[in-house]
Amino acid sequence: MSNFRDIAKVWQGRPTRDGAGVSLSRIFGYYETKDMDPFLLLDHFGSDDPQDYIAGFPWHPHRGIETITYMREGRVRHGDSLGNKGVIGEGDVQWMTAGSGIIHEEMPEKSKGSLS
Repeated sequence: MSNFRDIAKVWQGRPTRDGAGVSLSRIFGYYETKDMDPFLLLDHFGSDDPQDYIAGFPWHPHRGIETITYMREGRVRHGDSLGNKGVIGEGDVQWMTAGSGIIHEEMPEKSKGSLS
């Protein structure tokens, strides 16, 4: 027999911009996470229009956090100030340890179809 739990809360995303102007939906972030600890934020960005995402997330610092990126469609090129780099493509998942003091970037690539 399966045990089912009640849904405690349904989060609604809010449209916002981050990085160099990427249109995204912030599901939760920063101050709303007391029930989600240790998560800091959850964003979804994706569109059929490259102008919504192509500006990407240029060089920015991290403060010793873990990030998880899942790509359903499209590609994102990423790299850091230590010389690590790669591409997250369709169906890929990246779990990254972002060390304190390291500069990092995630830059979506234009592609046929959508990015999500």
